[in-house]
Amino acid sequence: MVELRQYTLLPGRRDELIELFDRELVETQEATGMAVLGQFRDLDDPDRFVWLRGFRDMAARHRALTAFYDGPVWAEHGPRANATMADSDDVLLLRPLSDDTKGLAVLPSERPGIGAAAPNRFVAATVWSFAPGRDKGRTLIRDQLLPVLRETGPAPLAALTTETAHNTFPRLPVRAGENAVVVLTSYADERAHQRHLTEVRARTFAREAILPAIEREQTAAPRTLRLAPTGRSLIA
Repeated sequence: MVELRQYTLLPGRRDELIELFDRELVETQEATGMAVLGQFRDLDDPDRFVWLRGFRDMAARHRALTAFYDGPVWAEHGPRANATMADSDDVLLLRPLSDDTKGLAVLPSERPGIGAAAPNRFVAATVWSFAPGRDKGRTLIRDQLLPVLRETGPAPLAALTTETAHNTFPRLPVRAGENAVVVLTSYADERAHQRHLTEVRARTFAREAILPAIEREQTAAPRTLRLAPTGRSLIA
């Protein structure tokens, strides 16, 4: 399972948090049993930091978060990290969209070292929102849109949906009552992302059937997070 965390920071503090995070809060979190999957600058908001971390299951999440936030590393560096933040409660708790769709397969051994330059890559995280209890939108994305995405451009890195299990670590809130699907894809640059979208819409069945059917199920327009990986992000 994966947390998609979006932090609103105090003006001008994002680079300070990224430097601290990438130096002090990556391997130290992973030592407790979680995986730091990706760290990003939001290209649409200079004061927003987006990151993802993963856990084997809810029990492992509880153990890892308890060990980290009650441990010495957070006691030392947490106050400085928190001092950069205006809000850290925008969190989606996610799981793979189905047994046949991918979670995030990344290897910590491939993580760049401290001080690595940010890669020249563009990551898109598109978030669809549907009414609680309604499965049709998720099914349309899983069975119809994802195959078109794979045929017309780079295959998504992951397709995820809301994990509905009770949040067993309430010190860190997650968004309740959500029914979301998140698709993450990496591109050489934003132009490649736009070309991919154009190729999808050029498919008659996608343009005239799949996308309108998904739109009818939405409770809001889909939102695409335009993300630039930091130097130590495994997702790039």
